[in-house]
Amino acid sequence: MKLKPSKREQIFPLPVALISTVSGEGVRNIAPWSNVTPILRPLEEVMLASWIKRDTLTNIRETGEFVINIPPVGMEKAVMVCSRNYPPEVDEYEMAGLKARLSEVVRAPGIEGCLAWAECTLVEEVLREKFSLIIGKVVNLEVDENFFDEEGKMDFENAKPLSCILGATGLTFTYPKNTGISASYSEMFLKEKEASGPEP
Repeated sequence: MKLKPSKREQIFPLPVALISTVSGEGVRNIAPWSNVTPILRPLEEVMLASWIKRDTLTNIRETGEFVINIPPVGMEKAVMVCSRNYPPEVDEYEMAGLKARLSEVVRAPGIEGCLAWAECTLVEEVLREKFSLIIGKVVNLEVDENFFDEEGKMDFENAKPLSCILGATGLTFTYPKNTGISASYSEMFLKEKEASGPEP
């Protein structure tokens, strides 16, 4: 079965992040984001894909800063409130009933109740006709120690970070679940005998 372009979003389970920014005039803004990804490992740089007409994009251009907040299950209603196209002078923290969390490096606040907060500064914008790619540098990263161990490993089954599946008329919120199988990164590297293929 071939999928039409309007239905292709169904094949990607996507993360749900809340991007918080502050405008040049000091108005706080929050917008949900699924088109966000780290640029390889370790998590030094991240990339956001944005439509051109977004208050978040305008704020990032004006201030050069943003925070990636990782919400858990239970924040779905707040996520949907923040998804509405409020005028740029409206404070989404107030509309969604969310509490600001003081950032350490950037001016934009984080969001209390989230699992992690990645404070970022703008590195580069790649502008296309209908969208923009924002590359940011993570200048400070903090996590809720109730859901992370000292090695930085998330207890995701208890943390329940939000993800979603997009559809033609809406979205379904999801969260990750352990399949019961784990693997070491060392398994990705072939040993010398394996690299040469099976013996004749």
